[in-house]
Amino acid sequence: MSVNSVASQQKRIDSIDVLRGIVMVIMAIDHVRDFLHQGAYLDDPLNLSTTTPVLFFTRWITHLCAPTFVFLSGLSIYLQSTRKSASELSSFLFKRGLWLIFV
Repeated sequence: MSVNSVASQQKRIDSIDVLRGIVMVIMAIDHVRDFLHQGAYLDDPLNLSTTTPVLFFTRWITHLCAPTFVFLSGLSIYLQSTRKSASELSSFLFKRGLWLIFV
């Protein structure tokens, strides 16, 4: 097997990686929001009478992050299933799951 054929088999779809990266940055902003917002423990960011527009928007947009991230993960698994056998895919996902548990 030549280097070119290996490179073509492992081609990634850049748009999935970019979107996943954007979602991860937005999730990180949401996770540190409580440390950056003075009244985070007392006020609800979705309460329009006590919040600012920027805080409301960041909290509102972050509600889309988790479903988008799960969708992209499922899409990636589907795309891997077209390139790997069932046993290879199961082994890969099992190892990834163990890695995520221990990290």
